[in-house]
Amino acid sequence: MNFFEHQDRARRNTKKLVFLLLLAVFSLIAITIVMVLFLLNYGHLQGEESIVQHMLNTADVELMISIALGVLAVVSLGSLYKLSQLSSGGKVVAEAMGGRLLNIQTRDADERRILNVVEEMALAGGTAVPPVYLIEDNSINAFAAGYKGQDAVIGITRGCIKLLNREELQGVIAHEFSHILHGDMRLNIRLVGILHGILLLGIAGYYLMRSAAFSGGDRRNNGMPLLALGLGLMVIGYSGTFFGNLIKSAVSRQREYLADSSAVQYTRNPFGISGALKKIAAHSQGSMLQNEHAPEFSHMFFGQGVKMAFGSMMATHPPLEERIRRIEPNWDGSLPTLNYGYSSQQEDTASSEREDKRKAMLGAAVAVGAVINEQGRPSAQAAQSKAQDNSIQQASAMDCIGVLSEEHVEAAQTTLAEIPDSIREAAHEPFSARALVYGLLLDANEQVQATQLKQLKEKAHPASFKALEKILAELPRLDRKLHLPILDLCLPALKQQSPQQYQIFKRNMIILIRADKHVDIFEWALYRIVCHGLEPQRDILSRYKLKQTQAAGQLLLSVMARAGHEDENEALRAYAAAAKELDIAAVGLLPESQINLQMLDKALEQLNLLRPLDKPRLLKAMAASINHDGEVTATEAELFRAIADSLDCPIPPLLHGQKLV
Repeated sequence: MNFFEHQDRARRNTKKLVFLLLLAVFSLIAITIVMVLFLLNYGHLQGEESIVQHMLNTADVELMISIALGVLAVVSLGSLYKLSQLSSGGKVVAEAMGGRLLNIQTRDADERRILNVVEEMALAGGTAVPPVYLIEDNSINAFAAGYKGQDAVIGITRGCIKLLNREELQGVIAHEFSHILHGDMRLNIRLVGILHGILLLGIAGYYLMRSAAFSGGDRRNNGMPLLALGLGLMVIGYSGTFFGNLIKSAVSRQREYLADSSAVQYTRNPFGISGALKKIAAHSQGSMLQNEHAPEFSHMFFGQGVKMAFGSMMATHPPLEERIRRIEPNWDGSLPTLNYGYSSQQEDTASSEREDKRKAMLGAAVAVGAVINEQGRPSAQAAQSKAQDNSIQQASAMDCIGVLSEEHVEAAQTTLAEIPDSIREAAHEPFSARALVYGLLLDANEQVQATQLKQLKEKAHPASFKALEKILAELPRLDRKLHLPILDLCLPALKQQSPQQYQIFKRNMIILIRADKHVDIFEWALYRIVCHGLEPQRDILSRYKLKQTQAAGQLLLSVMARAGHEDENEALRAYAAAAKELDIAAVGLLPESQINLQMLDKALEQLNLLRPLDKPRLLKAMAASINHDGEVTATEAELFRAIADSLDCPIPPLLHGQKLV
């Protein structure tokens, strides 16, 4: 299953889950109606008439509709209120869990190590680098939260970064990136909202019962019915929450197996994630979090974060032993001895031995249910998985969308090593990160650049301008292929700006772009990536088919064809190759006079609402245009990356010799 199929499955699963929870809400409405009618009619029976007959005979349709609307209003308002609280994305969840945003310039070795691992994984997957929040808890746990990759955060406990070595941290972070790439986070957020609405019904009943218990007057005639109603609502509400949690737990357990499997595929190292799970089993606190909000977000965690009633039935995660054996079938049940004095400076000296073991088991646990036979040789399924892993470089970039691999992680590590230390440090601080973006937008023409610097000195924050002066001499020496990775590294620091600071920053970018009275592709791509990464994105379900967006597709392919080919005939041939992929050959290449980047922005807003399984066709058409002459220019690569980013399709780095499609 590829990235787009995962996205489509996540969309369908969301609809199914919402349907199931709506059924639960309607069941609660029906039970509430029956309970209210019972309380109103009890004691008013005539002769031998049964309570059921009396309820049916005296049932008031208007009353039942009022009750239904009342219950629906309580649940809906509760859900909408919770979802509005979570609308800012994953940082709300992290802050509720007591998380502290890690200072990217931290001197703590463990904190720097986790930040490096997250940066590597993000660049390898082509996703925005998520901010990392540290939870001061000694348990071993982590989570990814948000709606999309742009507002995602990684939360991780102190115990996790202290007790796990680098390869185990890579396994945990790869597991969390699986949730980001496969669309699980949006489902998690919606679950929190809907369950809060159902819970609110029970809370309303509690306060109604409490009000009746402490009210004055004739309690028999006035207080008791209200007390009974409150008690009934409380029982109904908490029962609904119970069954909602049951659904949540069942869905969560299955997704954890898939995320474990993906983590092994991404790192090709089963010992990373299995080692982390073994340390949870060996740890006295395990993965149990000491936070009042942990039950609310229990389905988001890497490990079981809270103790649940009814044991495995309500557990949000599969048993540790079962998860370990699915990854490492030959596990003998032994657990490691934890070194509570471990630090990242004491990296495991047995890394070469682990590497030999990893190669021996490569592919053994790449998919859920992978097995190794009794003689210790990889099974046919494992061998097939190994062959698939070894052919990652033969796969096209389109095939690697939403897929992490060891090759991509190594490419990300190489890219990070090529970035000068001064530039990398600048990317990690809010003021100097802004300076870096300004620097990337400076024109090569000395006169234009002088005008840009003069305007920045007047309008930018003094600290940002001073930081720009420090790195100004180094910027021209940067390889162009490093520009977008540097921008990715800047995003977490840029997200720390206040709304007012962001508006000033955005205006300054526009001033720099317009300085030469011409907007080139790189300037547009950089501006587009920054805005998409920093501005709140509406959570709207996909609704368009490709046929409904033909005009937007024509504009997009025309921009791509002209960006890669100055010759008109070459542009026509590139467009024809792309149009063939979308079956829009009858719609021709637009002339340059009908193309501008503002129109492209509007087209992308529409195309982002394409159904998940239609997006790969659009990207393949763009790739066909680029591939037309067998050469990928820097301009084409930047435009392709910016458009894919706008469509929420993470493009991993292009490997040496790898084709786009």
